Amino acid sequence: MTQQHTFDVVIVGAGGAGLRAALESSRRGRTAVITKLYPTRSHTGAAQGGMCAALANVEEDNWEWHTFDTIKGGDYLVDQDAAEVMCREAIEAVYDLEHMGMPFNRTPDGKIDQRRFGGHTHHHGAGAVRRSCFAADRTGHMILQTLFQQNVKQGTTFFDEYYVLDLLRAPDDGRAAGVVAYELATGELHVFRAKSVVFCTGGYGKMFKITSNAHALTGDGPGVCYRRGVPMEDMEFFQFHPTGLYRLGVLLSEAARGEGGILRNSDGEAFMERYAPTIKDLAPRDMVSRAIYTEIREGRGAGPDGDYVYLDVSHLDPKVIDAKLPDITEFARTYLGVEPKKEGVPIVPTAHYAMGGIPTTVDAQVVGDAANTVIPGLFAAGECACVSVHGANRLGTNSLLDIVVFGKRAGVNAGEHAATVDHAELGEDPAGAVTRMLEDLAGHAEGERAAAIRLDLQVNMDDKAGVYRTETLLKEMEVELASLRERYARVWVQDTSRRYNTDLLEAVELGFLLDLAEALVVSARARTESRGGHFREDHPVRDDKNWLKHSLASRGDSGVKLDYKPVTMTRYEPMERKY
Repeated sequence: MTQQHTFDVVIVGAGGAGLRAALESSRRGRTAVITKLYPTRSHTGAAQGGMCAALANVEEDNWEWHTFDTIKGGDYLVDQDAAEVMCREAIEAVYDLEHMGMPFNRTPDGKIDQRRFGGHTHHHGAGAVRRSCFAADRTGHMILQTLFQQNVKQGTTFFDEYYVLDLLRAPDDGRAAGVVAYELATGELHVFRAKSVVFCTGGYGKMFKITSNAHALTGDGPGVCYRRGVPMEDMEFFQFHPTGLYRLGVLLSEAARGEGGILRNSDGEAFMERYAPTIKDLAPRDMVSRAIYTEIREGRGAGPDGDYVYLDVSHLDPKVIDAKLPDITEFARTYLGVEPKKEGVPIVPTAHYAMGGIPTTVDAQVVGDAANTVIPGLFAAGECACVSVHGANRLGTNSLLDIVVFGKRAGVNAGEHAATVDHAELGEDPAGAVTRMLEDLAGHAEGERAAAIRLDLQVNMDDKAGVYRTETLLKEMEVELASLRERYARVWVQDTSRRYNTDLLEAVELGFLLDLAEALVVSARARTESRGGHFREDHPVRDDKNWLKHSLASRGDSGVKLDYKPVTMTRYEPMERKY
């Protein structure tokens, strides 16, 4: 039985981007937010550090310096018009949240307090600037709560624990026509007709084993779009955050280093001074992650296996730790039994953030090809989208900024688009493709469980497509993916019930992860240079002559097809990236 719903705008995902979009679109038309998690469980809530804006509350700053840092930090793969939009609108975005009741930390004279963060520098280049607005080390949690409360007040319609499994496109002109969703509680399919569809579904870090990402981050939004003909932009650029808890990947925010924390090797040496003399521990994340692995490889790692380094905050004032880093220090105690006020915390880089994803304009419109042809009625914002405002490497705290700025733009533009068009016609049996996929997945009498296939995917991605990449490793990963696909074709869904069948949905999510991992690996193997988060040991130098361009990976019948498009330049010329 398929249920039908009709809305002006359907937003998929209820994290910061989806909730910010909903506030705008529901003022302009009937809006549904469809989410596989309860909104306050969205991964935005895990963001600790802050949200950058050149408020100049604590020291001199301006939005153009923020723009330059974003472009340089992204290793010149950033679309410069997008960075300008984000950094200019950052200031209003912070005040918008403040007026909604966001409890930012304050300076003694009552202004919004700001702290240092990696890659955000003084305009004269010496050291890091105080640009990050924060609510202790639970900024994302507070943004999520604030936006959710505003949506409750506004009466936004939520469909919680509904998994969007297909994007409907009009048979005649390919514009967005709605989505098909699976209701977890009943196992029923729902067809949502809409004039505008907005994807705000977050990242896909669960293709890696050591990751800061929650279990739900399986790339369903990009995966659905990819299967419906939308190319994935810049998939090879994945950020590994330098400070994940050893073996667990649970994140210790960069805020710890922003407040003065120091990375140390087994000799107790503050090694970042050797890699980034001016900015040290607050260098961009890709550089710090590589530095950590270099220390480990050269025999200066700590512990019995010499396979981690320390994050040291023991020299900080205990009052500062309690006021500004309460959660982070609690994580170290809970998960590793370490007391950060007295000893270093074992850390290792962790898969953290997808720079790549669904390609969009600065107005959050999804584009379908290298010529940037807009797909009418289709929008995306946040980590699932690639604007590209982060280029080859995202600066810390620009993600919370991204979701609020481009979430707002997505909501405004989706709402305005819906006001000017009619609902597109749907083809015959709009839920047919999803019905067949689910029947196929659930139809194997025996076979291998999804969890075993997923673990093999994750372990191999860590080893072969992680911080350091080579032609040999990436080729091995392509071979591995082919064998994982064969195993996936025989995946066994043991649970045959209709209600709360998480077994079935884990199998579906694994399919999206396999698709996106393949797009990542093929894009990475083709890119014979190093840039930002994509580091090729066999091609260690950035090559602007051949590679100053965005990759676009499309899903073809016989594998991934690659295309490229130019980076949008305004006034920032590429230069060597050193700190």
